[in-house]
Amino acid sequence: MAMPESLTLEAEEEEWLELARGWIKGHFAQNPEDAYASIEGKLAVVRANLAQGWVGPEDTWKLQSLGIAMGDALAQDLMLDWVTIDDEYGRQPALNWPGTSIICFPLTMISQRIEEGERVDIDMMYEMTREELNEIAFGGEAE
Repeated sequence: MAMPESLTLEAEEEEWLELARGWIKGHFAQNPEDAYASIEGKLAVVRANLAQGWVGPEDTWKLQSLGIAMGDALAQDLMLDWVTIDDEYGRQPALNWPGTSIICFPLTMISQRIEEGERVDIDMMYEMTREELNEIAFGGEAE
């Protein structure tokens, strides 16, 4: 199944994702590209930001950047693609399981919870999201 043209990331969306990744990578003291290359590296920087309280509910862009890092980990782990979804909430980057209708919105997974005063356990959130995506993909629920 070919990805519809409307779901392809545009240049400014790619730039926005890269800007967010740059902020995330800036947390690594040494070799930020190498540190961010692993799934654990991506999750570790999110975990540290949340545990240390470096971002608060008013830091929407930074919280969404943490969501991008979690999304990058999911994409790497499950071979998902970043796409753009245009829906009633506007255009936003999301993850797509190639060849299916499976879509995941990691950008707001962390920010919505923090903004509502919830505590986020990134390891639990990551594993639950990973399991749910696999269940949808291999459980016969996906188109």
